[in-house]
Amino acid sequence: MFVYLCSMAKKKAKNTEKKVKVSTASTSFKGAPSWFNNQKLHLILIGLFSLALYFNTIGHDFALDDSIVITENEYTTKGFAGIPKILSKDTFRGFFKVDGKANLVSGGRYRPLTLVQFAIGYSIFGENATIGHLMNILWYALTGMLLYLLLIRLFKNRIHDGFAVFIALGTSLLFIAHPIHTECVANIKGRDEIMALLGSLATAYFILKSWQDKNDKLVYVAAIIFFVTLFSKENAITFLGVIPLMLYAFTNASISEIAKKTVPLLGAAIAFILVRTAVIGFDIGGNPPLEMMNNPFVKVVGNQNVYFSFSEKFATIMYTLLRYIELLFVPTTLTHDYYPRHIDIMSMGNVKVIISILLHIVLLGYGLFSAAKKKLVGFGILYYLGTLFIVSNFLFPVGTNMAERFLFMPSVGFCLIIAYLLYQLGLKISKSNTISEFKQLNVSLGILALVCVAFSVLTILRNPVWKNNLTLFTTDAKTSVKSAKLQNAAGGVLIDTYSNEKNEQIRTQKMNEAVMHLKQAIKIHPSYKNAYLLLGNAHNYLKKFDESIRYYEHALALDPSYKEAKNNVAITYRDAGRYYGEQKNDLNKSLQYLLKSEQANPEDFETLRLLGVAFGITGKGEKAISYFLRCSKLQPNNAGVWLNLGNAYGQMGDIQKAETYRAKAKSIDPNILQQRGN
Repeated sequence: MFVYLCSMAKKKAKNTEKKVKVSTASTSFKGAPSWFNNQKLHLILIGLFSLALYFNTIGHDFALDDSIVITENEYTTKGFAGIPKILSKDTFRGFFKVDGKANLVSGGRYRPLTLVQFAIGYSIFGENATIGHLMNILWYALTGMLLYLLLIRLFKNRIHDGFAVFIALGTSLLFIAHPIHTECVANIKGRDEIMALLGSLATAYFILKSWQDKNDKLVYVAAIIFFVTLFSKENAITFLGVIPLMLYAFTNASISEIAKKTVPLLGAAIAFILVRTAVIGFDIGGNPPLEMMNNPFVKVVGNQNVYFSFSEKFATIMYTLLRYIELLFVPTTLTHDYYPRHIDIMSMGNVKVIISILLHIVLLGYGLFSAAKKKLVGFGILYYLGTLFIVSNFLFPVGTNMAERFLFMPSVGFCLIIAYLLYQLGLKISKSNTISEFKQLNVSLGILALVCVAFSVLTILRNPVWKNNLTLFTTDAKTSVKSAKLQNAAGGVLIDTYSNEKNEQIRTQKMNEAVMHLKQAIKIHPSYKNAYLLLGNAHNYLKKFDESIRYYEHALALDPSYKEAKNNVAITYRDAGRYYGEQKNDLNKSLQYLLKSEQANPEDFETLRLLGVAFGITGKGEKAISYFLRCSKLQPNNAGVWLNLGNAYGQMGDIQKAETYRAKAKSIDPNILQQRGN
């Protein structure tokens, strides 16, 4: 693409000279009110606008992947002491806490910059979500401000006619207001996207300043910023294409001069890749896993997971590219989860796939043609396509079909084009052929204000959904009905939240809601072992023990080494034994379950205690004693164990031992006899 643009450079050089050499004597738009020419005021407006839009997130809790990078990350929670490990391990290693699992997503992840920020914040403020949300807003505001400054500098030759200010202010306000960004700002973990774009814009700013001010030293400042930025998120590397394209489209720099500005950035990118490779290895594409939750291009055929065919994968990716464009224009049905099968398996015959293919061919063709002519729209299109391509799943699987956060960087191109089109539309509506008076921008500013208001309302209304996992998962599960991951998450969060609910009616209602979500998950993904585990948990709380056990056994059939399922099935056998013994007075059934619990976990104290009680009640004193003796080895300082053992010996007629063990119980807890009524 860049070669094609370069080939057009000489043909357009003469015209470019004429365009670039517009008089720069005027530093303001004559006839405009003072606020329009006040760039400092614009920066303050962008900052306050950002704060106003996201102020209602400051009191939010941690949510979604915040646990991975903050609350449950063993390195982040060590504060400053954890920083060396953050820098030397895969980003997910601190969460999984064991080697190997960090590479569940193809290629691994190495994004230590934001984790270092979180570790520093943890040292200073502790586990404080409010500070995390506030910092996200501030970084977001700074990103909007820097975007404004970059565009003002990019179009500084047209300050005098209002074009530069309108494009810079319009693009920045549209970007700040767009609801598609709620995931990145309202979710603390989204800071990696913010920092990646902020650093990339800063890199572009200093490269442009270096060219305009003829200061070659600034190129090396830009290279250092770019190197650091790449440690936030790898997609910043796309600016290796964006920056030379920017210089070509908006300056009269020669090809050799553009290359000279770009080479230090290439060096920074190579240095980053070497560091990344040294830490987590080089496996960008890798072998995509055959698990639907880690690779969206896996389907179930019979009882086996198989990869999509090439045509299915291509069609599905093209469909998601169309969905991205739809969300940019109409961001009304947002969700944080686009996992299988929220995006279904597509075929080349699908109408939307065909539309997407044709649309993107047109966009790419027009973008190349228009950018070669140094047109703003052409640059915006190529910027959008280029920055989105890296997360499109074409190069390598990114772990999900699509995500709103993947539009954070590309949306700058969209906002730039929309600002330009609004500018042109305003002029046409005003039926003016000249741009010498400010009043001719009133229509453009009015339309811009309406769009920003509409976006702002959607953003403010979307933010409360990110309050916590319960709100987020249960709300978005209504949108992502076909997402196995989200249905599973909704079921899990309902169980976690209401398992200790004292109101039995509410607890039962919420557990049944959880079951509904979890059954939907396994309907979509029949081999989803975690969904079976959670179904077992839900039925345990519903006291439907046989069903609970059946789901655990299904999970173990999928993965015989599934530790959580092994533990939980033993607990469920124990709970069932207690339930039938204490509440149903069915000692035979109670013993059946308790013996199975013992078989599953021979060292569980409570199971052994209950077996001792059950055998004691049924008159099998010797067995009761044997279980209480095993309990005493597990918890030798438990007064209740020694009292039970004394009572068992008393039932057997051994008064001496009975008194000995009762005395031992009393020595540990002097009030034990009164408490137990002995």
